[in-house]
Amino acid sequence: MKNLFQFLFIVLICFPVFASDSTDIILTKLNFALKNKEHYVRLKEERILNFKKIKSDNLTKEQEYNYNKTLYIEYQKFNSDSAIFYVKKNLKIASQLQNKELEDLANLQLVTLYSSSGKYRESEALIKSIDKKKLPVSLLPAYYIAYREFFEHYAANSYDIKYLHQIQKYRDSLLTVLDPNTLNYKITKIQQGMSRKQLGNAQKQLMILLDKVKEDDPQYAMITYLLGSIYEITHQLELRKKYFALSATADLKNANKDNASLQELALVFYEIGDVDMAYKLTQSAIEDALYCNVQFRTLLMSEVYSIINTVYLEKEAKRKTELQLYLLCISLLSAFLIAAVIYVYKQMKKVSRIRGELYETSQKLAKLNEEITETNNQLQERNAQLSESNHIKEEYIAHFFSLCSTYINKLENYRIILNKKATAKQFDEIYKMLKSTTLVDNELEELYKNFDIIFLNLYPTFVKDFNALLIKEEQIILKQGELLNTELRIFALIRLGITDSVKIAAFLRYSLSTIYNYRTRARNKAAVSRNDFEEMVIKIGLITLKI
Repeated sequence: MKNLFQFLFIVLICFPVFASDSTDIILTKLNFALKNKEHYVRLKEERILNFKKIKSDNLTKEQEYNYNKTLYIEYQKFNSDSAIFYVKKNLKIASQLQNKELEDLANLQLVTLYSSSGKYRESEALIKSIDKKKLPVSLLPAYYIAYREFFEHYAANSYDIKYLHQIQKYRDSLLTVLDPNTLNYKITKIQQGMSRKQLGNAQKQLMILLDKVKEDDPQYAMITYLLGSIYEITHQLELRKKYFALSATADLKNANKDNASLQELALVFYEIGDVDMAYKLTQSAIEDALYCNVQFRTLLMSEVYSIINTVYLEKEAKRKTELQLYLLCISLLSAFLIAAVIYVYKQMKKVSRIRGELYETSQKLAKLNEEITETNNQLQERNAQLSESNHIKEEYIAHFFSLCSTYINKLENYRIILNKKATAKQFDEIYKMLKSTTLVDNELEELYKNFDIIFLNLYPTFVKDFNALLIKEEQIILKQGELLNTELRIFALIRLGITDSVKIAAFLRYSLSTIYNYRTRARNKAAVSRNDFEEMVIKIGLITLKI
């Protein structure tokens, strides 16, 4: 029991440190994401470009509509002008198809894009032109989302309480048509709870969602943003900073240019006095808003930017004044130091020159010694390779002539037999002999047997050395009377320099895919690096393997 109390006491003492480290790690990841912001944008652009390349020339109008819809989704929070371009293309397609549902969907998408771009009059006129009563049930969520976001964007220009009521009204309507099992419904429900000051329950539900949603999910940024907003209301600064940082990092990695997390995080750093970080985050947020052409974000950021920029410039001016003072002091100290250095330099000039010459000589000698050592190693390796090559050539020349003589004798005997049967007009017998594959199979078996014998004469420890390259559970155990099996023959050919799978397949009379499978399976069983496995097989018998 005493030990348990000691353990709990240590945990309680260390907990703030661990929590701080956790936030520090999150901020480190945020700074990394800020530095690599352009990289994430390039990845997004490459993904869009690759998608554009796969477009077929013979798409139907419905397929082209879905193609443009996908591009709209990609551009929606990345570049609103491009998103508008593809939605307008879909409006033309819907008109050509005379499909009212597709036309309404495109118009609802355009409503949100117009309002986010500051075209409030066009957005309002467009959404008012849509008759909700004639909309199919499937488009009602899009209708309520368009109205809600219109008032959210418009509220950036006017802080009238009536717009907040409109946002809540359409959020409530949206909940009546969304599937309660969807993530969108759950987030919207939580936002409703937050607007009703039910912060404890909202925070609990967000934590549940956070455990289920991965960091690369687009909704991860929204969930962490809402958590940051709750901690802002409840005045929990560290948690507010942590979750806004998580949200901002997710937005940066997803190249989401329409985001609010950077702005909120900039205000956090401004409040704690870190003006440099606040300025950097504000600059990034404004760049994103201008890139995406999100006017309401630009409007919101302009107020924050003016405050932070003023403080930042004042701080920079103070730094400049301090720097000038430091430079003056350094200049005076440098003058005294230079005089002292000149005196010492003159006294040590001769010693320094001698040391320099000795150092250069020693460097040259060391380099020359390294070159000699390297040359000796290369010569030893070349000699070993030449010795092995000569040995192999001598052995193979002898076996080659022996095998050729044997096969010539066999062919002559086969010819004599066929000649006798032809003379005796035993054509059925001749046909049976020609049709039978027994001779070929026997010769192949004899060929592989001769190959095994010759190869193992050249490399008697091949099987043992090959098994040494495999993990213990996967080592090859040959059957009774078996010299090599198929897998060992494949790598025996590789050891002899035949690395082309096509040639190996032809020699062993297997399909190319079978050879690939054997090679891949062997690499997967390797006790060494998969990339170095076949190189080490080639060196069997040449060097001592070290696993």
